[in-house]
Amino acid sequence: MSAPVEFGIYVPQVAFDYPDLLHRAHRCESLGFTSLWLYDHLWAPGLPDAPSLEAWTLATALLTETTTLRVGHMVLCNNFRHPVLLAKMAATLDVISNGRLDLGIGSGSVADEHDQAGFAWDSPAERSERLGEALEILTRMFRGGPVTFSGEHYQVSDVPSLPLPVQSPRPPIIVGGVGERYTLPLVARYADVWNVPTYALGDLPTKIAALGRECERIGRDPDEIRYSIEAVLALAPDEQSLGEVRRVAQRRFGAPGFGLEEGGFVGTPTTVIDRVGELTDLGFSHFVFFTHDRAADATLDLLAAEVLPTFTS
Repeated sequence: MSAPVEFGIYVPQVAFDYPDLLHRAHRCESLGFTSLWLYDHLWAPGLPDAPSLEAWTLATALLTETTTLRVGHMVLCNNFRHPVLLAKMAATLDVISNGRLDLGIGSGSVADEHDQAGFAWDSPAERSERLGEALEILTRMFRGGPVTFSGEHYQVSDVPSLPLPVQSPRPPIIVGGVGERYTLPLVARYADVWNVPTYALGDLPTKIAALGRECERIGRDPDEIRYSIEAVLALAPDEQSLGEVRRVAQRRFGAPGFGLEEGGFVGTPTTVIDRVGELTDLGFSHFVFFTHDRAADATLDLLAAEVLPTFTS
């Protein structure tokens, strides 16, 4: 795969105020990061008393306050927005930002959030089926309307879809996950970018092979899909400070689902450069990091100065 290597920063917006987030967006842009990523929850899972700005409104604000930075979500919850509305929102924001929207979308991840807010949750199969229908509507609307679709979950008739997005053929659609029964078939059929989330970092070759088989089954070239990694980054300037950086990362992101050790991004710049190199050899070209210190200036500066030039110069 010949796609250029790009780096993004994931900043789940829990307990940040808007000036904090805008500062991080401006820092990412000025330091040469390609993108900034937000989460899509109505409140922080497990932290209902912490403030958490709404994902789509926040992305709109950050894109209007930047000029080159791409902004996306890791990932939008399909159950929160009807796909016709989402397609309209995405096209509008792509126009406003002059083509800087990344459209990450998934089937939902927190059952309690859905139950409390009154959104349908259902089984993994039903949520995946709903996501597949939404992706079909989205991709059709991005090509231009009118769009008619009759599915189990969504029915639309002669829906106009203008203006079209600035990006051609559409804003990149990112689908995350590694489930071979439900998720990878959607990646193969609809995604421009496949994102491997933290919990799956220990099984990359198996999942790459599974996606390849699914692409072969439907007749799609797997090289059309860009491979992306979401991972915790615990970056230390030197060996002397690595112990404290590791302790902070372990305290915040030590749970098994974060894949801290499996990701392999704990260490000095040399360690991180070597790990990125290993993953580019596997075909990955898109790296989305959330850092041990929640995108503090010192780590962004170090990553930009010591790691990015190896892959982006």
